[in-house]
Amino acid sequence: MEQEQQSSQEISKKAAKKEAAKAEKLRRRQEAAAAATSGVAGVSIEGPDPLASNYGDIPINELQSKSISGRVWTTVSSLTVEQKDQSVLVRGRAQAIRAVGKKMAFLTVREKGYTVQCVLTVAPDAVSTQMVKFAAGISKESIVDIEGIVTVPPEAIKGASQQVEVQVRKIYCVNRAANVLPINVEDAARSDAEIRRHLEETGEQLVRVNQDTRLNYRILDMRTHANQAIFRLESHVLNLFRQFLLNEDFFEIITPKLTAGTSEGGAAVFKLEYKKQPACLAQSPQLHKQMAICGDFGGVFVVGPVFRAEDSYTHRHLCEFTGLDVEMEIKEHYSEVMDIVDRLFVEMFDKLNEKCQKQLEAIGGQYPFKPLKYLRKTLRLTFEEGIQMLKDAGVEVDPLGDLNTETERTLGKLVAEKYGTEFYILHRYPLAVRPFYTMPCADNAAYSNSFDVFIRGEEIISGAQRVHIPELLESRAQECGIDVKTISTYIDSFRYGAPPHGGFGVGLERVVMLFCALDNIRKTSLFPRDPRRLEP
Repeated sequence: MEQEQQSSQEISKKAAKKEAAKAEKLRRRQEAAAAATSGVAGVSIEGPDPLASNYGDIPINELQSKSISGRVWTTVSSLTVEQKDQSVLVRGRAQAIRAVGKKMAFLTVREKGYTVQCVLTVAPDAVSTQMVKFAAGISKESIVDIEGIVTVPPEAIKGASQQVEVQVRKIYCVNRAANVLPINVEDAARSDAEIRRHLEETGEQLVRVNQDTRLNYRILDMRTHANQAIFRLESHVLNLFRQFLLNEDFFEIITPKLTAGTSEGGAAVFKLEYKKQPACLAQSPQLHKQMAICGDFGGVFVVGPVFRAEDSYTHRHLCEFTGLDVEMEIKEHYSEVMDIVDRLFVEMFDKLNEKCQKQLEAIGGQYPFKPLKYLRKTLRLTFEEGIQMLKDAGVEVDPLGDLNTETERTLGKLVAEKYGTEFYILHRYPLAVRPFYTMPCADNAAYSNSFDVFIRGEEIISGAQRVHIPELLESRAQECGIDVKTISTYIDSFRYGAPPHGGFGVGLERVVMLFCALDNIRKTSLFPRDPRRLEP
């Protein structure tokens, strides 16, 4: 009996110890939770904060579009010294957070590539220590709302684009980013020159974010100042392309991206099943824009995706890109098409240099480049003249073959040295290297009424006068290995009376890449698709 009683007491002591341990663990958790939420919505181990309503995480129910407050936000890019002593409300990302003791913290807030330094300094009825602690605990890349007073510091601010500070009076976290990010935006924004300079000066190797990592975490990579500028510049190119052609009495059409046959010939198409019929994704809008000319549209252009199933891993090829295509009636000569190319791109380059200076500076800040050299009247050389220039420089090429990437670059350098331009047109290409719908030259059937356009030694445009005689189209298609049955509706459209016509196509991403002398087309494709990449 005594043994049973002793055993029962020991069990009670063990149970008591367990309960005590649980209670201590709970107490510690509560203290940790209180410390973690210190300053958030007024909860603090330092006691109640009279300024608790001026900071905290905004509850989800307040972000569900319940009401319109009438408050006015100021964009970070518009903050200037003229706003000194004014109260402003800004929303952006917490790019960098630095606490200086318990009474001061600095936040760099970024919005669309522009940054401003925000300062919290403990002061009665303005900023509390809990408020500073809350700000210092915000994770990088979180979305924050800040209300404060604009001030102008006596010295230039090196770590921000805007040369003013915001003295914070209220700060709210709209949405918190993960505490650990796969890549840091400041790392992704560094130039190679900055990385080299830092290594030389300090011996420390800064983080270099490679191309694949950038694309794997594209959402973060997009946030760099250079990428913000690249894709805004790309938007300007689209608008300039459209506006120029609209002013020239062209109009935009939409062509199908699902086709029964290939437009270019060959096997480089994405094949699929279309309602139990074989089909493919369009390699270009070529056939349908020509059919639009047969429908008396006069002059048309197309902006849309183009698909190429090529196993190409180069710096300038993608499996999907944005095509800018033009087709037009011609009266006498295919030079009329080259005239459009000339005026379109000279005006585009002029407007980009004039209206996109901030974007070009931002791109050049991370990827330094020299402005493109081009003439007021674009240089035109025949293919035979180009071949002769290469021969004179000791480069042997097939006079009836195509130019490879290396010879194109060599010719580009020769043209730049001789004519002072990095933008030129090479025309009268050998017929054997052009698509089946290209019109042969009248004086020499070995050549064609076609052209390519180059920027910095790389091809960006292919164009030509088209064959508008159905019998010639059929024979040319067969010579190129195309099943005429798959393009019968296209060929039939020329049997009802077709005007002489021509056109060209250019890749949007390649234009921006070469205008800014970038080293990889993936830098100008928002979500690139190549043989190895189908996501994000």
